[in-house]
Amino acid sequence: MATIAPFGSWESPVSAADTVAGIVRFSEIQYDAGTLYWVEGRPSEGGRNALVRRRPDGVIEDVLPESTNVRTMVHEYGGGSYLVDGGVVHYAEFTDQRLYRHEGDSSLPLTEEPPSPRAVRYADVISGPEGAVICVRETHPEEGEAINELVTISASGTQEVVASGSDFYSSPRLSPDGARLAWIEWNHPNMPWDGTRLVVANAADPTDRSVIAGEEDESIVQPEWTPDGDLVFASDRTGWWNLYRFDGTETTAIHPMKAEFAGPAWLFGFRWYGFLSDGRIAVTFWEDGQHRFGIIDREGRLERIGLDYSGYGYHLVTDGDDLVWFVGYHPQRPSALVEFDTDTGVATIIRANPDTVDTSYMPEPRLISYPTTGGDTAHAVFYPPTNPAYEAPDGERPPLLVQIHGGPTSMVFPAFNLQTAYWTSRGFGVVDVNYRGSTGFGRAYREKLEGEWGVVDVDDAVAAARYLASIGEADGSRLAISGGSAGGYTTLAALAFRDAFSAGASYYGIADIEMLMGDTHKFESRYETRLLGDDPAVWRSRSPIHSVDRIDVPVALFQGLDDKVVPPDQAKIIAEALDRRGVSHIHVEYEGEGHGFRKAENVIDSLERELAFYGGVFGFDPAWK
Repeated sequence: MATIAPFGSWESPVSAADTVAGIVRFSEIQYDAGTLYWVEGRPSEGGRNALVRRRPDGVIEDVLPESTNVRTMVHEYGGGSYLVDGGVVHYAEFTDQRLYRHEGDSSLPLTEEPPSPRAVRYADVISGPEGAVICVRETHPEEGEAINELVTISASGTQEVVASGSDFYSSPRLSPDGARLAWIEWNHPNMPWDGTRLVVANAADPTDRSVIAGEEDESIVQPEWTPDGDLVFASDRTGWWNLYRFDGTETTAIHPMKAEFAGPAWLFGFRWYGFLSDGRIAVTFWEDGQHRFGIIDREGRLERIGLDYSGYGYHLVTDGDDLVWFVGYHPQRPSALVEFDTDTGVATIIRANPDTVDTSYMPEPRLISYPTTGGDTAHAVFYPPTNPAYEAPDGERPPLLVQIHGGPTSMVFPAFNLQTAYWTSRGFGVVDVNYRGSTGFGRAYREKLEGEWGVVDVDDAVAAARYLASIGEADGSRLAISGGSAGGYTTLAALAFRDAFSAGASYYGIADIEMLMGDTHKFESRYETRLLGDDPAVWRSRSPIHSVDRIDVPVALFQGLDDKVVPPDQAKIIAEALDRRGVSHIHVEYEGEGHGFRKAENVIDSLERELAFYGGVFGFDPAWK
């Protein structure tokens, strides 16, 4: 018989430690001559990235010593941190950002030691001619903005610039015959989802080049050469990221559709599609807020494959024949590295996160759409309180935690997440909001945030909470909001500009937009002008620090002291302002953490502190089991 206890106070089998115990983040899948490689982000190992492989005999093993951390800091967010070709690995080492060559059992630096720590960084490495590699190089001078270029690095370490002059470069791709080199480039104030150019050059003379697609308001991502020498890429020229083929003369759409076959390139190395035999293309795509998998044949016909996953990640890789690998997400099972045989239709889990929690404690997510301001509709994923051992007293409705994703150009989908179950198994409802500005719903939906950051995202967060309260899924007097990075900004803005929430938790969020303009990294240094315009008066009016006198509910602030994206002063100034006003708050700083917490002990500590914080606000004693 279920125990009667107030929402929020339920004992749970999901501890904060469980959310990181043995948990890894799978990414950067590569395939090389029968061997599968991938990166595992391991909170239990100080947040390091380990390079792992499955040999042809099925043995899974780490490739590099435990002292190695395969992670590049180009654009601060990284990605594209290694290359494997013929069993030889080139990788970026996090500690010094140098490029290393690993062959057999030894690793040797390929690039010189920089003049200052991490002053020169490398990412998006591909194989070049005669043992060379081609990659993005980011140089940080003592003063001024970082310089991004495409370079060739010979087997002896000699570097030669391939392309320079644009603010950013990514996705170098050498044609199968080695004659042509393609890449993507763009300039401020664009982000890669705003407008990029796809360039094709003579590999022997890269000054002989032409732009074949893209412009200021067209985003090109993931160019890939087909085995027969055509260039396939994703473009959102129709308002949706669809696939196109360039045959050297003409560009044609492969399968026009109101769906997203790609996404925002926040990191290097994202891959949403890959080539199979007989001209087929394995694809993932967002349609109506859901992630789907399919195969496009040579004639451009799409076959939807009904696999049992709600998400397929951003690292799809094929063997060029019949096999596909991806990171699979499921509503009630842990994420896994999955192999799918397109010939037999069989999906096999290669490596999975531990399944330590009874599924009866996992909430069943559901997609919701709800009315918001301006006559628009916003989208979210709702996770109801779920614990078979408990019931709430008659008439009580649960507190609701409104979670705001970062980016703000990101998106959420139904997925197993022990951090979500940490809340729902204790009696919280959780709603993950795909506010206007999120991807996966077309360019028009994404662009609704332009000039309106701090307004429509806040409106959609408030509307989600009030909608769920109106249908009886939440207690309208016990609403909390939480988010990280851009989500932390929306959290603070909601507390400063609205009166819907009783508490908020900001993880490395922005308090002062004007201060951030001159104190963040190059990649995002002009991003705010697209989201807010170029009027400093608007920046100040949208900055929570300048409306801190309107915040009269408790606030929790969590910040990494090594954060280069949203520097620690952002949390400090809002904490000091709240302290002067006597507003209840906590301000927690973590040594050795950057933009996003990677170390197990800090993830655990922040979760437990956030739970205790809400207990104090909503008047319940948390059960720590």
